[in-house]
This record gives sequence, structure tokens and C-alpha cells, in this order.
Amino acid sequence: MKIKTLIVSIVVLAVLAVGAYVLQRPTPPPPADARLNQPMVDRAAIEKAAKIRISDAGKNLELTRQTDGSWKVPSYYDMPADFTKLSGFVGNLTEAKLQRLVTSNAERIGRLEFKDTKVELLDASDKVVFTVTLGKNPETGGGRFVRFGDEQKAFLASFSAWLDLEARNWANAELTNIKPDDVAKIEIPFAEGGPVTVSRSKKDDAWTADKTPAGQKVKADRIGSLLSSVGTVRFTDSSATDDANAIAAKANQRAFKLTTFDGKTISVAMGRKPEEKKLKPPAPSADGKTGPAALGSVADLAKKEEAKPGEKKDDKPLAPEFETIPAGPVFAFVSHSDASAPVNSHMAKRAFQIAEYTFTGLPQKADELFEAAPPPPAPSPAPAATAPAAEPKK
Repeated sequence: MKIKTLIVSIVVLAVLAVGAYVLQRPTPPPPADARLNQPMVDRAAIEKAAKIRISDAGKNLELTRQTDGSWKVPSYYDMPADFTKLSGFVGNLTEAKLQRLVTSNAERIGRLEFKDTKVELLDASDKVVFTVTLGKNPETGGGRFVRFGDEQKAFLASFSAWLDLEARNWANAELTNIKPDDVAKIEIPFAEGGPVTVSRSKKDDAWTADKTPAGQKVKADRIGSLLSSVGTVRFTDSSATDDANAIAAKANQRAFKLTTFDGKTISVAMGRKPEEKKLKPPAPSADGKTGPAALGSVADLAKKEEAKPGEKKDDKPLAPEFETIPAGPVFAFVSHSDASAPVNSHMAKRAFQIAEYTFTGLPQKADELFEAAPPPPAPSPAPAATAPAAEPKK
């Protein structure tokens, strides 16, 4: 009996031990998220998107894909998007990887500052098909906390790109993109002596001009520099076409006309409102008069001051003071002989400011285009005359 009781006790204890282990064993960790160590945004998702929306601090910026695969910035006068900037941003999204799952706890997620900073992908019907919300940066190390949609998960991603919400910065600033090798002729305007036309028959030929001074030739380096300036014009800002500075710039422009080997003509004009000198308003006179009245009459301006007893007479007439009004910003005006060229529609929408150095670096006088030509080669000496052979004596 004792042996039987002992066996039963052992069996009971074993069952109890197994039950205790089952009840008290730790919960197995959840399987790792399949997105870890994967790109934060799949490139295929971006390639299928019809629109990219970036949001931050209550502001939104949208980029839209066109049927030809290009992108535009609708909020900046429907200008084409800067391909380099866009591709760089997409690269940041697709190269950033999810490094680890930070938390699934709602309270902890709330401390990671997920607000309205988002990147969204939309389809052709404006339906959001992907969204990632960006939280704060971690206190140590790089990256940024991210959250997908309404998931109760927060990840750390190796993403550090700045979200630029300025629409102008996303627009392609290129107004001209003319390769120097494609130019057959360029008409260069000058205030003195009129325009000079420089041309060549083939891209490897030397440049020739219609007004080359005697003993000189076209300076190839100067023409190359000029073609670089007018062939790659980029805007820095834009304004309405009826902007006063733009109208004044157009009235004082220099228009360069380029003709390509395939017969296209592009006019690239640049100008600015010139510097002005204006009569400086005088200080109020002793009697309280201001403005022109304070100067007195024309006779007063020309009259020499009378010397007081015991003082030396001042022979200098009173002269008004002038102030200088600086020149206005530089604007570029481009027109293309191909009516379908995008720059033509751009010019109809906005007036485009360009960097000042682009304008001031243009040749100001015709003699800047020429340099001394090498002297012609000396003529070869004439062969010495051969004396006739003497006749034999008879």
C-alpha cells in the first residue's frame, strides 16, 4: 500500500508541476515586424502614385505627376518640378530603413510627438494610398520616429531629410538650357555701334563676326562665356507680369538672339530699372516751410550769398542735394520660335528675376569680343635664279 500511495503522490505532484509551469511560463515575444530593415517607403509605391503630398505645421505642398511621367508644382503657377530636388527627396524616402520597433504602447506613442508632419501618396482619384507620420528626433543617435497610418506602432527610421514646404523651391528654375555646341549664330546688342552678329557654319569652325575690326579676330573664350550666361538662365524669384520693376526692366533690356543649327531662334533679354538720381527733399527752413518751397525760387538757388559786415563773401551759389535710387532687380524675358516650348507659357504667367551677376557679366562694349589676330605667315623666299649655262667655245 505504501508503494502505491507513493506512486500516486508522485503522479499528482508531476501534474501539479506541469500545470504551474504552463500557467507561469513567460509569454513568447511577438514575431518581428516584417518591415524592419526594409525601406520606409517602397519605391514601387511612389512610381504608382499620381500625387505626393507633404504636410507640416498646418501647411501642405503637393506635387502632381503628368501623363508623360514628369511632375508639376500646382501651387507655384503649375511650373514643372525640379527633377533633381524631387529625385533627391524620393531617394531619402526609399533609402531610409526601419531600424527597430520602438513601442506599441499608446501612452508612449503619445510622447513621440506625432502631429501633422506627414508624407502621403495619392492615386489618380485623390485617394490616400500610403501615409507616414513623422515624430520627433530621438535624443541620442540619428533618425526619426515614424508611424504608418493609424497603427498603434511607432518605429525608428534612418530618415533625416528636411521637409521643404516652400512651393517656389520645388519649381524648376531653368528658363533656358541651350548647349553652346548647338548655336550657329548669336546677335549681341550694344548701346554704341549697334549689334554685332557672330556666327559659324559648323560647331568646330572658328567664330566670325560681321564687324570684325582690322587686324583682329573673334575671341572664342568670350563667346563661350557669353553662351554659358544666356544659355543657362535660372530664375531666383518671380512676380506678376505687371510688376513695376519688371515693366521698367523690359523698357531697358538687352536682347540676345540665338539661332541653332536646326533653325530654331531663341531671344534671351535681360534688363533692370536703371539707377536714378533725385532731388533730395530739403530740411524744413526756419519759417517752417518744407518741400520745394523751402529752397525758395529759382533765383534764390542761383543767387550768391551776400557777405555780412566783417565776413568773407562766399562766391559759391546754393546748390540742391541729390540722392541716388539704386537700380532695380534684374529680370529675364525669353521667347522661343517653337510655340510649344514651355518657356513661352511660363513668360505669359510670371516675370522672372535672375541673379545680378548674370546681367553685369555680359559684354558691355563690342571690343570685348575681339583680340589681336596673329600676323599672316611670312611669304616663302623666291628660289634663286639659275644662271644660264655658258655656251661651249667653238
